[in-house]
Amino acid sequence: MSGAGGVNIYESGLDKTGANYAALSPLSFLARTADIYPDNLAVSYGEVRRTWSETYARCRRLASALAARGIGKGDTVAVVAANIPEMFEAHFGIPMSGAVLNTINTRLDAEAIAFILNHGEAKAVIVDPEFSEVVGRAVRMTGHYADLLVIDIEDATYEGGSPIGSLTYGALLEEGDPDFAWDLPADEWDAISLNYTSGTTGDPKGVVYHHRGAHLNAMSNIVTWGMAQHSRYLWTLPMFHCNGWCFPWTIAANAGVCVCLRAVRADKIYQLIRDEKVTHFCGAPIVLNLLANAPDELKDFSHEVKVMTAGASPPAAVIEKMEAMGVEVTHVYGLTETYGPSVVCAWKGDEWDGLSGEAKAKLKARQGVRNVALDGLMVADPDTLEPVPSDGQTLGEIFMRGNNVMKGYLKNPSSTAKSFKGGWFASGDLGVMHPDGYVELKDRSKDIIISGGENISSVEVEDVLYKHPAILEAAVVAKPDEKWGETPCAFVTLKPGASLTAEEVIAFCRDHMAHFKAPRSVIFTELPKTSTGKIQKFVLRDQARDKAKA
Repeated sequence: MSGAGGVNIYESGLDKTGANYAALSPLSFLARTADIYPDNLAVSYGEVRRTWSETYARCRRLASALAARGIGKGDTVAVVAANIPEMFEAHFGIPMSGAVLNTINTRLDAEAIAFILNHGEAKAVIVDPEFSEVVGRAVRMTGHYADLLVIDIEDATYEGGSPIGSLTYGALLEEGDPDFAWDLPADEWDAISLNYTSGTTGDPKGVVYHHRGAHLNAMSNIVTWGMAQHSRYLWTLPMFHCNGWCFPWTIAANAGVCVCLRAVRADKIYQLIRDEKVTHFCGAPIVLNLLANAPDELKDFSHEVKVMTAGASPPAAVIEKMEAMGVEVTHVYGLTETYGPSVVCAWKGDEWDGLSGEAKAKLKARQGVRNVALDGLMVADPDTLEPVPSDGQTLGEIFMRGNNVMKGYLKNPSSTAKSFKGGWFASGDLGVMHPDGYVELKDRSKDIIISGGENISSVEVEDVLYKHPAILEAAVVAKPDEKWGETPCAFVTLKPGASLTAEEVIAFCRDHMAHFKAPRSVIFTELPKTSTGKIQKFVLRDQARDKAKA
């Protein structure tokens, strides 16, 4: 009912003030946990064991030091690092200064890193010694080496690497104030991080996250996974990937423990699960496969452990093996554009608990339903946005909408507009909707290959192949792989009179791009085409699948 003059009574005298409104930001989780649990363990990494109060002070020092050097709102600070404490601190200290965090894929080559540094207009880059050589080359390629603040992380556990910057991370923190009076963003729509994703063409696109989405998806992780307070989380998922699916912020909200891990190895993972009493970890199906097939003598833990997996759909057999040894598997799905996991295969205990292990694993291999932060999920005709029948058979494109969808692509309004259709984000992935409302991914309309949890653009690989003087035509598709989930398979037609071996093709690709993107197999053949000359990739995918089965 309206009051006098037709004014809504709930819109009068009930304004937002400092007392009843604060911008949503995951930065608030760190302050709260440090206040309430100052002496609780926050970070474990070899000999390094820091409490939440110590971690908070270090993050404030980082923010203060960056601000004193003129870095603030609208500036980008890049980080190239493994899953070490400094990478965790960057998720708070950099945005606490007002700047935007840009975590860069450690598997990229110098050319790709240089492109990202330039495109994101980075003012500073923090470098792990393991990646100093490639980042050093990338920095020189940017063309503005003298203007870029390069900061070297020192890690006593890592042998190798050499300083490339003007100061160390430790020295930078010494410049900062542990009591620095940082502020929440003035607007929760402000950017908090920048993540680059490989598209189907050319250079990667910069996906921009806002504070609100990061806050909500971090909280959603706790609800989705049923995480008890003070969970102990093992970093097997790269923090550079979708900001570790928002888990740096999740662990702060959970007042848990970050168990850091530089390299993913089965023996080390099982050791940390046992010794640190790890309760949760995330990883691509390749990590599950590694652990499931590890020697039995390594699997000597007795407490409850949960794993969240995403990427290429995990084989049901791998899920079954993990659960047989006492690790509960939760399958999630998302994209860089949706802050990582936005869809979850929510478990219906009363209906599904009594099923066989094989039947359970098959259900868990589906992508699932929207998480609590996602507002909408549908499978629809990409042209009309009409939802497809929920029959588990009719293919359509997967669409999402909600607060955990990106702001857009940095400096790329045309791609942003193309991705947002009629109030929905178009994933570019094809799937079906089952009668029970669960989505299942079936194909990738963008021809993206997910290998070991990392996206590889088939077009990028094809561009390299076409540079070879002996290659006439080339097409790259995903080939199923027991270890990696998928790997690039190249179909190549040679020029008349040319001679080339598969090994030579693979070596050529590795010389011109990051090794993980290079094809693992090469098939020499005439490429199937439509009447208009378009390569029929669906035929090649079938051939690659047949080769994988052989």
